[in-house]
Amino acid sequence: MGSKCRLIACEEAWSIPEVAEELRKIARSPTQSSDKLLVGGIYDADHDTTGYGKMNFLHGLKDIEEQRLPQMDQYGVDMHLLTLTAPGVQMFDADTATDLAALSNDRMAEICAKWPKRFAGLASFAPHSPKRAAKEVERAMTELKLNGLVVNSHTNGDYFDDYRFWPILEAAEAHNATIYIHPRGPSDTLKGPLMDYAMDSAMWAYGVEVGTNMLRMMAGGVFDRFPNLKICVGHMGEMVPFFIWRINFMNSRAQKVGRAPKTERSMEEYFRDNFVFTTSGVEDHLALRYAIDRMGIDNVIWAIDYPYQPMEPAVKFIETFECTDAERHALCHGNAERVFHIAPE
Repeated sequence: MGSKCRLIACEEAWSIPEVAEELRKIARSPTQSSDKLLVGGIYDADHDTTGYGKMNFLHGLKDIEEQRLPQMDQYGVDMHLLTLTAPGVQMFDADTATDLAALSNDRMAEICAKWPKRFAGLASFAPHSPKRAAKEVERAMTELKLNGLVVNSHTNGDYFDDYRFWPILEAAEAHNATIYIHPRGPSDTLKGPLMDYAMDSAMWAYGVEVGTNMLRMMAGGVFDRFPNLKICVGHMGEMVPFFIWRINFMNSRAQKVGRAPKTERSMEEYFRDNFVFTTSGVEDHLALRYAIDRMGIDNVIWAIDYPYQPMEPAVKFIETFECTDAERHALCHGNAERVFHIAPE
């Protein structure tokens, strides 16, 4: 690698004590949600039976100055794009979720104002109250000057192809706010065989969950209604870039025989035009090269997924990736600046 390239990491988890406390209560509740295992391990570590508690993720989520900033300095990471970590506010009732989303957005804006060169942030909202969520989107983008939005896949088993969420999508499009769809545990109708062998979270189910949301949006005509809406996903595109040819072919066949609605563009066109994706948690040079060659350099953004993934190997991964200088600058900061309204240096 030549001269120092600005490094903006674009899926960096964070939380606040108030959200953590509400999630601790949920961990001790009788919920059958597939998120309960991970929530219990992170937010109720003293009673954890999964092994997640030993990793002490909660400290990393709530911390800014003690470990996060020093590690950023140590490994040459210029900026974190903060996201309220999964499951965000989506396991709460609508009123609690709405209040805590606003509170977390206020706190995030304070951090970004205190360290404007080191932190940017994506605003949360409560999808189960779409009209109030749309108002919070407007507040976050106009008053708080945050950099986009984050949501955690399904809400009570419903996905973004459902017209009830359209006020949120309309507000996001109007404010040119990219929505980062982050994974959470699979919905009740999807979780069955995913709950064994640690398949319920990052190893497999998260990609299945977000990929399902993505395909429902594309096949359901969401981007015909909102052609300028931009969606970001993580983890090298949640497997979709590697399956897009088959998705595209089979959807075109389904449209011809009447099993899927007619759409104005193809699945591949929606994916290329309306989606971007980050490398978070997938440090594989072959996968990254394929993703760039298949979907275009403008659609791929570097990320770490801190504190769930350590910083040092993620930085080493991108610094040792063989690419052109133009590709490196796009991956490491240029695409992030464009997609998330981050001021260039």
